[in-house]
Amino acid sequence: MSFACRSSKFKQPFQIRGKLNISRLLSSACSETEISRIVSIINDHPYPDRPLLPTLRCEIPAAVLSTPFIEKILGSLFAAHSNGLKAYEFFKYCLQNDLYVPSSDAFEKTLHILTRMRYFNKAWELIEDIKQTHPSLITLKSMSIILSRIAKFQSYEEALDAFEKMETDIFCGKRFGTNEFNVLLRAFCTQRQMKEAQSVFSKMHMRYAPNIKTMNILLLGFKESGDVTAVELFYHEMVRRGFKPNSVTYNIRIDAYCKKGHFGDALRLFEEMERVSCLPTLETITTLIHGAGLARNSTKAKQLFDDITKRNLQPDTGAYNACMSSLIRTRDVISAATLMEEMETRGIEHDNITYHTMFLGLMRSKGIDGVIQLYSKMLEKNFAPKTRTVVMLMKIFCENGRVDLGLDLWNYLMNKGHCPHGHALDLLVTGLCSQGRVDEAFDCCKQMLVRGRRVSELVFEMLKRFLVQMKEFDRLGELENMIKRLKFLLPPSSKIL
Repeated sequence: MSFACRSSKFKQPFQIRGKLNISRLLSSACSETEISRIVSIINDHPYPDRPLLPTLRCEIPAAVLSTPFIEKILGSLFAAHSNGLKAYEFFKYCLQNDLYVPSSDAFEKTLHILTRMRYFNKAWELIEDIKQTHPSLITLKSMSIILSRIAKFQSYEEALDAFEKMETDIFCGKRFGTNEFNVLLRAFCTQRQMKEAQSVFSKMHMRYAPNIKTMNILLLGFKESGDVTAVELFYHEMVRRGFKPNSVTYNIRIDAYCKKGHFGDALRLFEEMERVSCLPTLETITTLIHGAGLARNSTKAKQLFDDITKRNLQPDTGAYNACMSSLIRTRDVISAATLMEEMETRGIEHDNITYHTMFLGLMRSKGIDGVIQLYSKMLEKNFAPKTRTVVMLMKIFCENGRVDLGLDLWNYLMNKGHCPHGHALDLLVTGLCSQGRVDEAFDCCKQMLVRGRRVSELVFEMLKRFLVQMKEFDRLGELENMIKRLKFLLPPSSKIL
């Protein structure tokens, strides 16, 4: 049985794509092409207007539901900024099949997607279901995911209530200790809510005996808040309490000094670290390379980078990125490009930071032409950039009169099953409308809405203005109806319609 494919411009009703031969699906389920195909099907589906389950049953037979397959799809949905409810529907479909054995990773990714979009009721619903069917999947990591998002989007009291719910209901029968206490502290520290973190520590440290990890979490929180003085004050407090600093402690302090431009103080700590026989790690040296870059000392950065192998350590993507960044800051783009080539020669993968760093350097040195060359290479490698880089590229393209490349990037990501960040859509629609390409701007907005993602007020008002001028009232009504439907589905936000 065959089905017609859905039009990329959404001029036809949604139809299920061609169902694959089972044997071919089994052999290719984990291929990048197959993952992208399934992610696109999920993202393109007009849920909740039409149920997603029949499509999933048709496109993904139970026989191919392997653990790696599901993890890769959920990972791609997370990276693609997919609608959380669609990801949830997909995971629930998998759980309904007896042949599928869920993993902690798949559960955690689904939880990540839901909580990132503030579907907290659905997140708790998922946790309750997993508690009944696969309780071993609920770990400190899954606890950390939901507590961190509640700390970010909800109140201090709601975060404490969630922690209590975890202890009394979800982890029923398990006595919470220092590890769980550390998870709660980290939730506030990663959100730079240090008053709340200190309050939790004061209230609970007698109940849950803190360890060096507890102290490092708080130290990290002060560092993320950008307060070097607070970092040092707390460091002396933890030493006074009898905690012996470890490499993590030194790394945090070194990073705090580097980010404030106090590279000399960071080097002093590095030397102290070696004197007290606390061996520097690859992370330590990578942090110092970053610090040298911030201080515009590319010579020292290169020396530190070369020292990595002398210390019997192996440079990774992070170390290369740090050295490249330091070279870019001194406008030595040629040397940075040489390092990027060296990574490829040594089989060290380029990541989003690698590309982002080089795009910045090329924009400053060679302008839009240099960016386009690397952009083309990135697409040849089938690499999908993350949100920060997508927004940066969209801004570069649209501000330099290459809105065609902005639309090319948009379509590239859409074809890979991604749903770019709203700010990228703002830039693209603005660029398209400024050139009178309202039809394409409309299609991009519709793609976003069909995937269950809202558009900003700025974009809607801009399109509304143009559609009214063109007397395209039917299309304006279509857009308004899609937005209204999503209002009942998505959590409220003051920044989006």
